Amino acid sequence: MKAGRINGTFAGLAAVLALLLAALPSFGQEPARLKISGLEKLAAKASEVVDVNLDGPMLKLASRFIDEDENQEDVHVKKMLQNLKGIYVKSFEFEKEGEYTDADVEAIRAQLHAPAWMRMVSVRSKKQGENAEVYFMGSESNIQGLAIIAADPKELTVVNIVGPFDIEELSKLSGHMGVPNINIDKGPAHKEAKGEDKKP
Repeated sequence: MKAGRINGTFAGLAAVLALLLAALPSFGQEPARLKISGLEKLAAKASEVVDVNLDGPMLKLASRFIDEDENQEDVHVKKMLQNLKGIYVKSFEFEKEGEYTDADVEAIRAQLHAPAWMRMVSVRSKKQGENAEVYFMGSESNIQGLAIIAADPKELTVVNIVGPFDIEELSKLSGHMGVPNINIDKGPAHKEAKGEDKKP
């Protein structure tokens, strides 16, 4: 009986330990890091896929390949990459509409809630079905993370940038490392634009 009880106790402790160990990675994860791996299921339906997964060491390595003698913009990009902790991009282009659902987007948007995240820009076009949302973590003067959701009927892109940077430098990073060309005008943190002619 005693041996059975001891074995049962050890089994219970082992189960608890296993749960704690499984939870450890989440505690070590950067607060601004989003969980976007759930979008991988869309790859099978997409005609074109962009998947960028660069952490701090990889970003520093990538920055070495940027020639500072090229132009001033490349100098800014190189410095930005050296300071960032991660760039993660999932982008899918489809041949036809309806290949992804609102639930796919909501799974990302649900992680971008206040007070940790604040929405900076929201652009929606009912006519063309294009939507773009930009969120940041921190303050305008001390941004620690950025999230971009850009969607239209045949394309879905999610960008997650982790680490400190100046929002004015985002336009210089656009077009690099899979980050789409989304320009953010200077202005209040809470800026929303809605209209038929607005594009992300």
